[in-house]
Amino acid sequence: MRRLNAVITGITAKVPDYVLTNEELSTMVDTSDEWITTRVGIKERRILKGEQQGISVLGSSAVKELLTKTNTAPEEVDAVIFATSTPDHILPSAASIVAEQNGIKNALCFDMEVACSGFVYGLEICNGLIQTGKYKKIILLAGDKMSSITNYKDRTTCPLFGDAAGAVMIESTEENIGVMDAELHSDGVGYQPLHMKAGGSKFPSTHKTVENAEHTVHQDGKVVYKHAVSRMSEVSLSIMQRNNLTIDDVNWLVPHQANMRIIDATIGRTGLPREKVMINIERYGNTSAGTIPLCLWEWEAKLKKGDNIILVAFGAGFSWGSVYLKWGYDGDKVANKMEK
Repeated sequence: MRRLNAVITGITAKVPDYVLTNEELSTMVDTSDEWITTRVGIKERRILKGEQQGISVLGSSAVKELLTKTNTAPEEVDAVIFATSTPDHILPSAASIVAEQNGIKNALCFDMEVACSGFVYGLEICNGLIQTGKYKKIILLAGDKMSSITNYKDRTTCPLFGDAAGAVMIESTEENIGVMDAELHSDGVGYQPLHMKAGGSKFPSTHKTVENAEHTVHQDGKVVYKHAVSRMSEVSLSIMQRNNLTIDDVNWLVPHQANMRIIDATIGRTGLPREKVMINIERYGNTSAGTIPLCLWEWEAKLKKGDNIILVAFGAGFSWGSVYLKWGYDGDKVANKMEK
């Protein structure tokens, strides 16, 4: 029997309606459009507004559309996995909430947290589940409500983040497409340079932790930048080399949209031409685990079955990794079908 592969057969994404521009942000904190654009390449980001609006709101909407788009009945779904650092609650899982809201019963549901590397880690997990032969259809979600853990008084971090969630349908195939290879790593040296101090079991929530803004993201930008650039470029080149892929063989590079300088440095070190790189950070900012599926969703109509795609991400932990993906379908046919 040929090896089973996990292949993406459909993709959707959801972003909030509210657009937070650099101009509005400059009224909230000491910054400017020029300062933000020059340093991180972001013009605007989407923010999920309203009370009791967790990441499951975006995730559930994305899954509802995904089921329709792929003509999948809820009872056909064997697993729902949500890569997020901002679940609605510590428990239960956001995955189980999304499943319930979409009529998905008795499926394997869990959240996973690898910060910005969540989608590439999630693909490797889904590939393993598919290869057992027990799971035929898996929904992988990835995204974050970063506005819920952003300090809008910190001019070094608040311009970076936005909210979004993407969802992909992953199915079993014996064709030579889907997740071909993955290289994933972590290094605990990233604990202090990029973390959210409070809210877990080590520093439970107190009046003091709230007053000290310890429930928001803190980062040492210079350290994170240095590691992100080296790790993302290294792992991209490594997965290309071990799969004998040349620059000409790669159709698309999809880097995590952390900031424009990191993306530019990764492009430069891989040697790939810019026209082969998916970039939308200017309009959405850094949506953590959501950036890569958000790019794939926006570029879906341009993707062809068999396209060689390199996904690469870097996040807290430090965690980083790359996936070599052969795209599973002609995206323009799906896009045209959805428009009719």
